[in-house]
Amino acid sequence: MEFIVKKAESIEGVIKAPPSKSYTHRAIIISSLAEGKSTLKDPLLSEDTLASKDACIALGSLIKQEENKLIVQGTEGVLKTPEDVVDLKNSGTTLRIMTTVSSLAPNYTVFTGDNSLRTRPMQDLLDALKGLGVTAFSTRENGKPPICIKGGFNGGSTNIKGSVSSQFISSLLIAAPYAENPVDINVKGDFISKPYVDMTTDVMEKFGVIPDYDKKNNSFHIEPQIYKSRDYTIEGDYSSASYIIGAAAVLEGEVKIKNLFKNSKQGDKQILDIVRDMGAEVKFKKGEVIIRGQGELHGIEVNLENSPDLLPTIAALGAIAKGETRITNVEHARFKETDRIHTCALELSKLGVNIKEKQDGLVINGGSKGGIVESHGDHRLVMALSLIGLKVGNVKIENASVYDVSFPNFPQAMNELGCKIKHV
Repeated sequence: MEFIVKKAESIEGVIKAPPSKSYTHRAIIISSLAEGKSTLKDPLLSEDTLASKDACIALGSLIKQEENKLIVQGTEGVLKTPEDVVDLKNSGTTLRIMTTVSSLAPNYTVFTGDNSLRTRPMQDLLDALKGLGVTAFSTRENGKPPICIKGGFNGGSTNIKGSVSSQFISSLLIAAPYAENPVDINVKGDFISKPYVDMTTDVMEKFGVIPDYDKKNNSFHIEPQIYKSRDYTIEGDYSSASYIIGAAAVLEGEVKIKNLFKNSKQGDKQILDIVRDMGAEVKFKKGEVIIRGQGELHGIEVNLENSPDLLPTIAALGAIAKGETRITNVEHARFKETDRIHTCALELSKLGVNIKEKQDGLVINGGSKGGIVESHGDHRLVMALSLIGLKVGNVKIENASVYDVSFPNFPQAMNELGCKIKHV
């Protein structure tokens, strides 16, 4: 499927932010480990989060889908061995978090996924699990999926690098309350993407488990305990809303986005500071954000260390802004669905953008034109490249259907605001 994106003169309207993918993953997995029945309101039901739901069901929790909610009967941490190999499709978050969680099941659990997922590095997590008495290994001995996990989570103390993936730390934290003994997790080196770990501890606390965090030593301590079920509403997603925010910033007009909170733990709320610095107007009201665009942005320098998922959005905005945009400190974006630094550079250059690829980011000089680009199977790239089409017109994105991984009604949402995105 292809996207044809036409030039939009203006943008206007009120829209609800899509529910947070990160919060949906965490709420499904943690409520599945809780005792009793939880109701999750406003979850994001996309390919990635459904992979988490199906993995939890395979390990013994009961999950019923009703309109705009999931009813989850928790397992109290007593999991069963899946009947078959569990296919996680393209969901790296599910793979990383469930690798530790599945050690609570007896016998062996095997996780695999699509071609892209089977390239995702897992060795740092597998090494950290050894320190906690968990046996987990790559079936091909290359540190990548398929991953096989043997039941048994003893606990104890382990080290994990903070510079590779925050999801490894989240994985250890979420399962830690069900270890046989207390768990100490020592984060070594730079702690990148820390807001994602803050989201994890936020959901853990909502379900009754408060990890002790020693800021000075960058370490967590968790005593054995059980999550308590509850009713929980998923907040709006700043990552997915970044495309709406970006479109509102780059075009003329005003967009009000509901279900976005000023005190959110999401690192990607940095998008608001970025578009403000580039020249858009940003206002907060209770539970909503108002973006007013003047039709022109200017380039800035942006450090994306704590919000790597914003890279494609900011790269696209830089491609249509006046002057130079410099994106730094985001080398970890090379280990996402694609090497996002490289794919952004590759595709933007097809649109006539003067772009330099650095090890940890991009230097972009605006001046984008229309053209034909490719998604590389990356949902964020599809939606980010759409922003360029809205500003300059005539952008065709090939293999665009992957947008539904995180924002299933993206084209409809944009069309409602007066932006023409057609799929053919």
